[in-house]
Amino acid sequence: MHEQWNSHVRNSRNGTFLLERDFMDYHSHRFTDCSLMAFDSGGHLVAVMPACIEGDVLWSHRGLTYGGWIMSSRYCDAAVMLQVMEALKLWLISHGINKLVYKPVPHIYHRYPAEDDVYALWHCGAKLSECSISSTIDLSCPLAPDRGNKSGMNRARRAGIIVSESDRWSHYWQVLTHVLAERHSTMPVHSCDEIMMLHSRFPQHIKLYTALAADRVVAGVVMFFTATTAHAQYIAASHEGRELHALPLLFDHLRQEAVQRGCRYLDFGISTEAHGTVLNTGLLQQKSRLGGRGTVTQTFEWTITP
Repeated sequence: MHEQWNSHVRNSRNGTFLLERDFMDYHSHRFTDCSLMAFDSGGHLVAVMPACIEGDVLWSHRGLTYGGWIMSSRYCDAAVMLQVMEALKLWLISHGINKLVYKPVPHIYHRYPAEDDVYALWHCGAKLSECSISSTIDLSCPLAPDRGNKSGMNRARRAGIIVSESDRWSHYWQVLTHVLAERHSTMPVHSCDEIMMLHSRFPQHIKLYTALAADRVVAGVVMFFTATTAHAQYIAASHEGRELHALPLLFDHLRQEAVQRGCRYLDFGISTEAHGTVLNTGLLQQKSRLGGRGTVTQTFEWTITP
């Protein structure tokens, strides 16, 4: 049912390429897949849910930024979603699953309003367990970067920084890995081989943009482009890149690129840690100064009782 799944996601109200099987399955060895498909009595596919299972808990999806029910435009509204949730509850009980952990697709990725699942979760008694804040620019009426970032862009231009789409994945991954280890004691979620493989599967959706100083990669961003949103997945600048203010110039380029691609939003990603309980105010301020404002990502938990 691979093609039926992918076709549904592409034509849904709230699906993105991250929820197609060719993206999801790159890390299938790390998770036990338990994805579900919901059909109505007429045999129409009304929704699909990417999911994995661990013990008696179903996650949608632990290996993805977001998941939940990906809804048909034609056959699914709030009333249908309530029926889907009731059918899901019966399925979970019959399979000995006691809890659903559910991360709905944030509204900035919706091609058409699609929060029927959030209403249905509340109606069924699910509780909000996690809330994180992302910084997003609405490209239809963007806030301008602050004076410091505008000045930084001019300084980067005078220093000869060159910004463009790039295929220098390995060079940038060295910069990214060093910066994450030095400043945050972490590693990239994807290895260089994994991100290059995903780029090869989705070349129009996953792209690398770099800032060069004398042909050296000093900053970069991996962009995930969906129908509505340009999302910055990995952002990093070397010490030299920070001194040359390469990132403000890079994001000025990406803002224009997102508009040209027809995106409504440019999203910088979350600025929270510890499952949303800690706000990294320094990181948030950097994004705010570029014009980003708050978009929430939510996680719900539904304890299943017969």
